[in-house]
Amino acid sequence: MCRVFGEFSFKGETTPLTDFKKLNALSKSGGPDATGFWEDGVCRFGFNRLAILDTSDKGNQPVESPGGRFVMVFNGEVYNFKDLQKKYGISDSSLRSGADTEVLAHLIDLVSVEDFAKELDGMFAIAIWDKKMKILHLVRDFAGIKPLHYGKNNRGVVFASQFNQIAQHEWFCNEGINPEVLELYLKRHYIPPPYGLYNQTFQVMPGEVVSIFTSGKVQQSRYWELPRFSKSTIFSEKEALEYIDQELERAVKAQMISDVPLGAFLSGGIDSPLICKYAEKHSNGALKTFTIGSDSKVHDESFIARQFLSKLEAQAHIELMDSKYASGIMDEVMDGLGEPLADFSIIPTYLVSKLASSTVKVALSGDGGDELFFGYERFASVAKNRSFQYWPNLLKYGLYGADKVLSGGSNINAGVLQKSHGMAHQGLHSRTETKHFHKIQERGTISTVYPEYDYGRMKDEESLIQQMRYSEFYDMMQKTLRKTDAASMANSLEVRVPFLQKSFIEASLKIDYSLSYGRNRKKELLRLLLKKHYPGIELDNKKRGFSIPLGKWIREDLKTGFEEVLMDRSLCQTFGFKREGIASILNEHNIQGKDNKWIIFTLFSLFKWQENQKK
Repeated sequence: MCRVFGEFSFKGETTPLTDFKKLNALSKSGGPDATGFWEDGVCRFGFNRLAILDTSDKGNQPVESPGGRFVMVFNGEVYNFKDLQKKYGISDSSLRSGADTEVLAHLIDLVSVEDFAKELDGMFAIAIWDKKMKILHLVRDFAGIKPLHYGKNNRGVVFASQFNQIAQHEWFCNEGINPEVLELYLKRHYIPPPYGLYNQTFQVMPGEVVSIFTSGKVQQSRYWELPRFSKSTIFSEKEALEYIDQELERAVKAQMISDVPLGAFLSGGIDSPLICKYAEKHSNGALKTFTIGSDSKVHDESFIARQFLSKLEAQAHIELMDSKYASGIMDEVMDGLGEPLADFSIIPTYLVSKLASSTVKVALSGDGGDELFFGYERFASVAKNRSFQYWPNLLKYGLYGADKVLSGGSNINAGVLQKSHGMAHQGLHSRTETKHFHKIQERGTISTVYPEYDYGRMKDEESLIQQMRYSEFYDMMQKTLRKTDAASMANSLEVRVPFLQKSFIEASLKIDYSLSYGRNRKKELLRLLLKKHYPGIELDNKKRGFSIPLGKWIREDLKTGFEEVLMDRSLCQTFGFKREGIASILNEHNIQGKDNKWIIFTLFSLFKWQENQKK
């Protein structure tokens, strides 16, 4: 695990090396063990290493391929590198180190860049410079676990693990903020790929190779994409349970390869306890687990996590947080963000990463289970009203209004009023109300339907549910992964995600959707698997989402700090926001008792990020 950074000048005019090194140092927390550089006058690579496999200097980067044609920097882990070594006949004697990077350097000499990407099972953001053809290739893992940003203008290309390294680069620091992406951030509370906050900045999509030529031409290709619909082959609950049990354990075991101490996050949900159970089985000694709780009974999961711990042979590390604790660490959390990110579970994620990093260098996470096994209420929320989507608007409004009067809206939700299931689904991901847009800026909300939600009406439930899984994979999951990566790397911790091992993703797609999805059956297969491994523990079926009582805390210890940042006149002017509108939103929340925490935290994260850029 590392952080990568580089530039490719179309005119052979790279930036001063001292400036380049300062920007490379911005990601030092993600790679504190070693720093490396390589350049040839046209292309330059920077690297910060978090040593996990073969911690000796032999595992340092950038690295040249044995044939000398390619230079590579690589962030992440490839779990099948030993299999690839055997498959392509790469002898042990030809390797300088036991790191996966060494095998990848040999592999790129043997196959095309796209075939190279297809072969890898792991998490990675890779830059490859073809010295012969003068082409820069940017490769991102199939699930989007590791971030890879880039900017391109007439001077050249800058790529980085962290967006702030591009935002502060002399080629891009004067680029204006893209107003459409800014509004997208306000709606989605993060900046999803392929967008960048500044003009002419982008992200490599999950499962994509972006190739940039000296002429400035950009070639993009997807080497892997989650199918919008996959044909199931496993319909029996018993067979599915046995299959998932076997495949998930295999994924966990594969991801436990490490030359440094390893542990696991443990919450009170379903996914991370399963990961911990398999990890315990394959641990050398007691597994180290890490849990964060809060002072809110509604949000706190630590009491359930303790029940799981009673059935694990583990060294438990548990910390509880309250508003005072959050206030004391808020600047540290925000300083760790290379880009605006307004998922407020970043706070407990940062703390659990900090807790883990004091003991281990690698932690396993349960991210990805909700997307693959239909764990969100949104699936049922959209699907239950799917047939009404075809009704004339007048009848839909009448039906919606009548249900609101008769049952408080428990049967028919507002999504039925949208033009398509995709638009209804997209709307569920924005916690920013239309009135808030009008309070803070002159522009209205964007009515664009984004690509991952660009699907129409579907009468067939299976087609709709599988399409929603695709959308969740490329939206909600991307936000979760970005949050986990930012929080963990700020604490020099590698987090691995067994649910998102390619082999396990493809295994999950073979299982009939109805075995996991249905009324009060969210993630039913994983729930049954949990009962098998933790008999006697009953879950309450409430999804807490690793959350905190942020709305309450904003009225308490966080109040002064938030108001100082959000009322900063220069920051409001930077983004074209109306200061009086933000004051009104704060007043509604703190004085009138309205729940405006999402828009408040979304603006706070944006302003703190901009404040850090000025530093």
